[in-house]
Amino acid sequence: MQAHRKYDFRNQSFEGEQGRLIPLLQAAQEQEGYLSREGLLRIQRESGIPLAQIYGVATFYAQFRLKPVGRHLIRVCHGTACHVSGAVELTQAIGKHLQIGNGETTADRMFTLETVSCLGCCSLAPALMIGNATYGNLSPSSAIKLLKKYQKGDHP
Repeated sequence: MQAHRKYDFRNQSFEGEQGRLIPLLQAAQEQEGYLSREGLLRIQRESGIPLAQIYGVATFYAQFRLKPVGRHLIRVCHGTACHVSGAVELTQAIGKHLQIGNGETTADRMFTLETVSCLGCCSLAPALMIGNATYGNLSPSSAIKLLKKYQKGDHP
């Protein structure tokens, strides 16, 4: 069983402030990589903020995750330029290769696949990011070759 972490939610800089929930959620997510059920309950217990409010904020903002993510986060751009250049086929090929769908994580927690609205690199369409590295002008086969490098540990 995983050891429970003790969060310091009583940070004086947030105590009594109206907008303290987002920093509390960010701190919890930074420690575990996502917002676990236990983490949300600890925030509720230690801050006094109602659980419904905590959950509402955690599910409203895209920055928060309620499921663990893989070591490598793959974000496939589905903006207009990428979409017309083959983003759907790219995402399908990656999903098939990794045996996961959009928003899912591989069983070994190595990869998480997600589609995003825009990466801001339209001239590289279709493009994706793995972590902070951007790759462009991809085909389904070149994306799979790239993933195989990551799977072997041979990546930047």
